[in-house]
Amino acid sequence: MSDLDSLTSSKPGASAIVVSRYNDSITSVMLDGAIQAYLGAGGDEDQLAILEAPGAYELIAVANAAASSGIYASVVCLGCVIRGETSHDQHIANAVAVGLGEISIKTNVPVAFGVLTTNTIEQARERAGGSVGNKGAEAMNAVLAASGAIRVIEHATKNNTPGVRFTPGFDVPDKAARAGGGS
Repeated sequence: MSDLDSLTSSKPGASAIVVSRYNDSITSVMLDGAIQAYLGAGGDEDQLAILEAPGAYELIAVANAAASSGIYASVVCLGCVIRGETSHDQHIANAVAVGLGEISIKTNVPVAFGVLTTNTIEQARERAGGSVGNKGAEAMNAVLAASGAIRVIEHATKNNTPGVRFTPGFDVPDKAARAGGGS
């Protein structure tokens, strides 16, 4: 097995899950999905931090602290923002999306946006273990794949071997194919 093969098949590194406790009946199910995805990928329970934030907006500060710590190879943020009578939900969702993206760029640690932004509670439930799946598990799978790709890039850089390919070891959701738009 080459060094590159061992990188792509290795266990996930230390990861942090930052979970909003606002809409806890939704986010706790997403958290369970994320934990199971991490363990299912071969992660060690003692390498997984679970950090609680009071709401979705506070995910930014906690995720920034985790990503900047140098301890975690990846950070998953889980939250649930449900539309209300005002545009408050849009401001929160936008700020969180931009903030988490900036953290990834600033720290070079992948940060997954596992924040539901739904119109109704029913839509949120469907995405937290319901008929649409568990977006917490999907966010964990995505961040582990991103972390693996970053490890491959770092290895290629160190060894001056730019001709690499990284493919995640799991199926990535394809909405277009489900809707009949793909093969």
